[in-house]
Amino acid sequence: MPILFVIYGLIVLFIFNSLTHSLCIKTKMSNEKQSKVFRTINILITILLITSYVDVINHM
Repeated sequence: MPILFVIYGLIVLFIFNSLTHSLCIKTKMSNEKQSKVFRTINILITILLITSYVDVINHM
């Protein structure tokens, strides 16, 4: 189960990074702002994935 969740998490991070990249291109953000946006989104998605994993483990 943990291996499947890690694979799922990597896929989710890849999709959100692709969407963030598209957003940065459309809005023509500067490189400094892009790095802050990517960092913020990656941290928030990682927190979401960790809490989801803990919730799944607690319900088993």
